[in-house]
Amino acid sequence: MAKAMARHILLKTEAQASQLKKRIAAGEAFDLLAKKHSTCPSGKRGGDLGEVRPGQMVHAIDQVIFKKALNEIHGPIKSSFGYHLVQVFYRD
Repeated sequence: MAKAMARHILLKTEAQASQLKKRIAAGEAFDLLAKKHSTCPSGKRGGDLGEVRPGQMVHAIDQVIFKKALNEIHGPIKSSFGYHLVQVFYRD
């Protein structure tokens, strides 16, 4: 079965997510921004989701984790929880 290693930041609004994406692109640390701003419990771990398998995350996030380019910041991606920024480190 496929698995991947990813991290994310969950925010309430698309504007917040877009702003943080710009800050990351400008060189700010993803993990520190996750700790400070993410509304997901994973924020305490710098947004680290650990190893995930298909179907563990909501569909929109699953699609990014298992289909999009590695090591890029994807998003904002809307889900029922809010807006996500997602980075995938590896998948197999």
